[in-house]
Amino acid sequence: MAKKNAEEPARPVTVGDHIELNKKNTQKKRTAVNDALKFPVGDQFEKDLTEILDSDCEANGETVVIALVDFDEFMHINTDFGIDAGDKVLIDTGLYIKDHLPADAKVYRIGGDEFGIIFKGETEREEIFLFLNDLKNGFDVKTPDGAKQSITIGMATAFVDASRCAELIRKADGALFRAKAGGRNRVAMAKEEKMIPKTSHYTQDQLKRLAKLSKREGIGEAILLREALDMILKKYDI
Repeated sequence: MAKKNAEEPARPVTVGDHIELNKKNTQKKRTAVNDALKFPVGDQFEKDLTEILDSDCEANGETVVIALVDFDEFMHINTDFGIDAGDKVLIDTGLYIKDHLPADAKVYRIGGDEFGIIFKGETEREEIFLFLNDLKNGFDVKTPDGAKQSITIGMATAFVDASRCAELIRKADGALFRAKAGGRNRVAMAKEEKMIPKTSHYTQDQLKRLAKLSKREGIGEAILLREALDMILKKYDI
């Protein structure tokens, strides 16, 4: 996870940031935390989620939910107690999540202090939300001085919030962002986004090319525009 300044940044580091970091520097995947937990790491979360979304799970009536679990204000642990203590806290956190997961869920180490969970089965999303809330409330990992810590969770449901991997992760990221901004130590579900029509900010040539790309890829123009805007916001750290 990127080093934070003493002041809290305007935007929390997201799962997308962690995945990109792991893609650029695969050596960082070989850490004491990963070796101890043996969780799938980095972009394996995206790969597995894409495979699930491309399967017959929707036709079979299966529920697919992703959850992003972020350790609240983790960096002070490395600063105050050292990296080894920080690694132990992350290992304890990963084991806590794994030990409490239902049989139809799988946990991943996204990177830094963030974990991802994929739920796939017959459990309804409302039940998964309640489970995640219990997971958050029962979190009992402490720092070496005995201080209790907390986690924040954002979740999104496939084929309800989004049907594509990137869009679903973006929705869960948005829920995590709202939960963090709302005070941390909470669970947030993805919510319906208020959309506005395309305006004169785009040239006629751009709109024609956008329509062509949308048709070629079978992806809605609005989704493509949102993904492009997310990339810009991430680039300028907004």
